Amino acid sequence: MVARYLERDGYQTQVVHDGQAALDIMKADGADLLVLDLMLPGVDGLTVARTLRESGDDTPIVMLTAKDRESDIVLGLGLGADDYMRKPFSPAELVARVQAVLRRRVETGHPNGPAIQSGDLVISLEKRMVTRGDEDVQLTAKEFDLLHFLASNPERVYTRDQLLTQVWDYSYIGDTSTVTVHIRRLRSKIEANPEKPRHIKTVWGVGYKFEGA
Repeated sequence: MVARYLERDGYQTQVVHDGQAALDIMKADGADLLVLDLMLPGVDGLTVARTLRESGDDTPIVMLTAKDRESDIVLGLGLGADDYMRKPFSPAELVARVQAVLRRRVETGHPNGPAIQSGDLVISLEKRMVTRGDEDVQLTAKEFDLLHFLASNPERVYTRDQLLTQVWDYSYIGDTSTVTVHIRRLRSKIEANPEKPRHIKTVWGVGYKFEGA
């Protein structure tokens, strides 16, 4: 059903039914985006995501999950998934999510001005690279997009809903945990002390902002 909806919108799809087959296809042919069910036989979806990210594959991932536990979603996003949908879901909404993820990948893949520097943190859109001092910071595609967006608008406070619209390119009112998880992971990677962040500040009751040096 998902494949039919995607194909109707002009996408080419390849469907596999277990995690190992997905890894084999990604290794052999790759893809522009992976719609990944977490509950796969054999090698599960979380293991597929972990294996791809550990190998350096940053193909965008949209997770499908029937689980309601927050920990499963947090773990999936922490492994580098770009988005998720809980079952049951609208296939039309899934197509919209796929379009948004792919469009954002294209838009942020082009140079747009000089690198942004804040203290020892340097964010280069042209190279899609972040460094802190002499060290490269390894970010997922969506972590980079979120950091670059906030840093491009320093001192401006954004709600989680606004960040969903601006960075994920859709409005999904009522479930903003994906933003919370990405902020938490960004802090763990770019902040000297994630408990007392210097760059990404929480504005209590409102949202987040990037504080330049």
